[in-house]
Amino acid sequence: MPVHVSARARALLHGEWEPPPVRDASTVVLLRNADGLETYLMRRAATMAFAAGMYVFPGGRIDDADSDADVTWAGMPVDAQRMTAHDRQARGLIVGAVREVFEETGVLLAVDDSGRPAMEDDAWEDDRAEVAVSSAAFAGVLARRGLRVDPALLPLWTHWITPEVESKRYDVRFFVAAVPPGQHARDVSGEADQVVWLPPATALGDYSRGLLPMLPPTVATLADLASLPDVEAVLASAGTRDVRPLMPRPRFDDDGAVAWDVIDARDGSVIVRLPAEPAGSEVAGA
Repeated sequence: MPVHVSARARALLHGEWEPPPVRDASTVVLLRNADGLETYLMRRAATMAFAAGMYVFPGGRIDDADSDADVTWAGMPVDAQRMTAHDRQARGLIVGAVREVFEETGVLLAVDDSGRPAMEDDAWEDDRAEVAVSSAAFAGVLARRGLRVDPALLPLWTHWITPEVESKRYDVRFFVAAVPPGQHARDVSGEADQVVWLPPATALGDYSRGLLPMLPPTVATLADLASLPDVEAVLASAGTRDVRPLMPRPRFDDDGAVAWDVIDARDGSVIVRLPAEPAGSEVAGA
């Protein structure tokens, strides 16, 4: 962490730093089968106020329009409890995830009345651009195309909350999703200056060599995926995972030094004691 962010850990423990409130956000780990499993990473532009220069999965914060959106649903109801959310919030997290991925990559995770995935056409980019201008337009785009949001297309994978020492904080649900047949992800987001498809193990190797700056939740997610052979294995595994809201939190060790744990944010129980402070800063960026 940058020095000034690390200093806040001690201030927090002394009651001298008030953690900012958290905002809901969704991230989608887009997947495809190539020579094995690959995932889509975007490098945030250096001008961005959040995670500048970091490689991230597509996604972003949830807007009020996402929770209020009058969209048609397909398949099973959203499992709000597993998302550590109430029903309206959970619907907004799913809608926001689908919307953000469409805005940032051109991939639309929705199905028609027969359950078939959406197909690209001549108006595809116009619809994407309309949603990028106004998130409130997303429900209308789905209705015009006769599409439904199907939570089964993006099962929950993990859940991370920004540490209390950051000046901007997000409560982020990570979903996994295969790029539907007939669609392709492309670099259409003004928030990114580079995109890449990589096997998770390759991305982790590049991270360890300092070539791909990433935040701990991205690294942890890639590590979870690295042992899985293909998209089908990831989607099959997603429904069996124990998903808890994870948050790095500082503490004083026996010598009075600042140490770090990853806790379950619901009850403060310690999931793992970290050997060092979390790397990087979401606000300061790479």
